[in-house]
Amino acid sequence: MAKIIVLGGCGAVGSVAVKTLAPLDYFSEIVIGDINIEKAEEIVSEFGSGKVSAKKVDALDSKSVKNAIAGSDLVLNCAGPFHKLVPGILKAVIESGINYLDICDDVDVTIDILKMDEAAKSAGVTALIGMGSSPGATNLLAKFAADSLLDETDSIDIFHAHGGEPFEGEGVIEHRLHCINMDIPMFLDGELKHVKYFEDDGIALREEFDFPVLGTVLLYPYSHPEQVTLPRYIKCRQVTNKGTQLPEEYSELIREICRLGLASKEPLDVKGQKVTPYDFTIAYLIRERERILKETNFGPQRGCASVVVKGKKDGNYSEYRFHMASRTQAMGEGTAIPAAVGAILMLRGKVSGKGVMPPEACVSPQDFIDLIPKVMKLDEKKEGGESFGGVIVEHIDENGKVTKLDV
Repeated sequence: MAKIIVLGGCGAVGSVAVKTLAPLDYFSEIVIGDINIEKAEEIVSEFGSGKVSAKKVDALDSKSVKNAIAGSDLVLNCAGPFHKLVPGILKAVIESGINYLDICDDVDVTIDILKMDEAAKSAGVTALIGMGSSPGATNLLAKFAADSLLDETDSIDIFHAHGGEPFEGEGVIEHRLHCINMDIPMFLDGELKHVKYFEDDGIALREEFDFPVLGTVLLYPYSHPEQVTLPRYIKCRQVTNKGTQLPEEYSELIREICRLGLASKEPLDVKGQKVTPYDFTIAYLIRERERILKETNFGPQRGCASVVVKGKKDGNYSEYRFHMASRTQAMGEGTAIPAAVGAILMLRGKVSGKGVMPPEACVSPQDFIDLIPKVMKLDEKKEGGESFGGVIVEHIDENGKVTKLDV
């Protein structure tokens, strides 16, 4: 049997990955690697057997990482913020010669770690990056449509919204601030371009999208890796990514903080003390999110990620819409479950090649689709004959006729 260590195993995503893998028979040993050893041991205590254990890891210390992962067959990295932690962790893993996957959704980090491809190949390491929801499942659904359902692919548009999670860690919030404040890549008219969130080119890309479960939501340009990696493997004219957090009041607060420059990392002198706006903002958003959820009566966590692929089949217009929707699950489950599936596929030898690769480069979409039902806990409630815990698939033909497909 095999041993896996989940770095960041106490976080919103890592903890769900541990709880997803623990009841399954694929791994005989699951290690929660986290700097918060007390929280890690608390999670371990939830499991009756000795299958799950804890190990303290400082993700910023290469020696600590190497000591923690020693003897593992696979490293699942959920530790964030990714722009701070992923490059150093991946370097340590490659030097240790262990296979690796992560849920990194920072596009600038993705570009940087793809440059480690040759080092990973030389070490005989398979590193599957961005194996969450978006990126991850979105990449594979897009590739499935392009390879199996269409003759020609014109555009791939990714939409996502979620909210109400039991908690949000600093890494999650840091990622959002990072995404808003950077130049946002979009693959438009066959070229990779960059837009700014608050300027005209970014504002022009804002769009309303009608999700199952969530209804119509206003979405904003999002700095995720799909826009960079998918055009490398699928010939198309356009790849976009748009998303938001729920409720809208929370999303608006994040945007306004960034617009006002309160996510700056440059210290200010406040009555003789150095205060970094960024540090204040993280703590403030964690507190205010709880207030907003209560005041808006948001209710249970929920979310949806949708992939819309347009092209031609037999010379006619054809469009497929994949909706990964849930009334009871949101970011944690939506990201952790695909990561767990990726870990199982890697263990089973279903991830092809050596080097640093996004999902569409090394994972068969069909293998992923076949394994999801065995791992994912689907919602029991149905509405209109549709399961809102799985994937809803719609086909739109050249006449605009919408047909729901069985999956």
